[in-house]
Amino acid sequence: MPASPSTARAINDRLALSLLQEQGPLTAGQLKQLTGLSRPTVADLVERLAVSGLIAVVGESGEQRRGPNARLYGIVADRAYLAALDVRTESVSVLVSDLVGRVLAEGSVPVGPEEGEAAAVEQAVGLVERAAKEAGASEDTGHLHTVGIGAPGLVDPATGELRDSAGLPAWHRRLVAALQERFPQARVSIENETNLAALAEQREGAARDRDTFVLLWLDDSCGAAVVLDGTLRRGASGGTGEIGFLPVPGTPALPTATDCSGGYHSLVGAAAIVELAGECGMPVDGAPASGPTAAWLVGEAVRLAAEGDGGPAAPRRGAGRTDTRVRRAGAAGLDGPADHRGPDPALAADRFLDALADRIALGVAAVVAILDPGCVVLGGEIGPAGAAALAARVAERIRRMSPLTTEVRASALGGAAVLRGALLTARQRAQDELFAPRER
Repeated sequence: MPASPSTARAINDRLALSLLQEQGPLTAGQLKQLTGLSRPTVADLVERLAVSGLIAVVGESGEQRRGPNARLYGIVADRAYLAALDVRTESVSVLVSDLVGRVLAEGSVPVGPEEGEAAAVEQAVGLVERAAKEAGASEDTGHLHTVGIGAPGLVDPATGELRDSAGLPAWHRRLVAALQERFPQARVSIENETNLAALAEQREGAARDRDTFVLLWLDDSCGAAVVLDGTLRRGASGGTGEIGFLPVPGTPALPTATDCSGGYHSLVGAAAIVELAGECGMPVDGAPASGPTAAWLVGEAVRLAAEGDGGPAAPRRGAGRTDTRVRRAGAAGLDGPADHRGPDPALAADRFLDALADRIALGVAAVVAILDPGCVVLGGEIGPAGAAALAARVAERIRRMSPLTTEVRASALGGAAVLRGALLTARQRAQDELFAPRER
């Protein structure tokens, strides 16, 4: 059955808006070429979208740069503003963008554990208010239309609310209601931080060529996000990817329903990585007084190991490498009484990266055995810090442990992936609503 005229118009309008989203401003002639629609049909849809306030003339194109055919049409970016929040245990970061995703303001504030619940919520809400004002959002221009929040913990798929989880600050659960009260016209939603990071890696990062992959989040805590056939999978209770609770060898006890300290988290959480670096003799001189110490140690280990190999281009494996390791071990006294020089930094770094890869591979192997995703992205702050060197070590172990072919990649976005994912989802939600077909 052919589509009705109103349905056909709605389809054409949405197609034109999608092209303007993806490619930026276009002329009517370019829209005709890209859509395959007739010139009169394109002229009609351009007029409809302009009258509705969704598109406007933003410039001219062509050699003469004048006349109707040279007009460039673009989405009215300030029709609405979007906010994205990355809510951590002790901090909040925010981005505010226009409708096409151009970032106009950003900021962050620490939220100390000693602060009360009400004060923490007010700090976070105040940060959003200041960023929105800086971006130019107001009732006279465009209001804050959509707010997307990324936070640790489980999000109930039925209610969309953050579940009460042990170890998470109470103010996290109050934040959505507080933002909704302060911005009553905004659509406020919350999503698990690792899920948002995966969406960002799929759209803009290391998984752009993959419809199926798993993101392993390695940071203060650990988690995983599962994307199958292009769709993010949340699970019956919103807990898909809670890999921190996975029982693994090498921990003193089993995890419990309220404490993952006996699970995989105990091996690859930031605190465990710092402890492992010390056990391997990694030098800590130069470590930042504040910030992600574990990520710094991993990045420093990659640098030191590369220097020990003779530079980044030198092969990691092979007879020459083995001889070098033996010579360094002997010089450092690791096969006998320790000398006064202490362990060789490059050897300690290599041992640390190998030990860390062993730990990471335990979780990756479990994911691969169950899901066979074909690709695992190492994210958070640790994945990009380890870069290709750590990813290659993990991939080598997976090849030995599993018959299933699996690429292991370092995240291209790192810790910024949560904000990017929150912004992408907020943008999509706003555009779906604002670009929805209307009765005419």
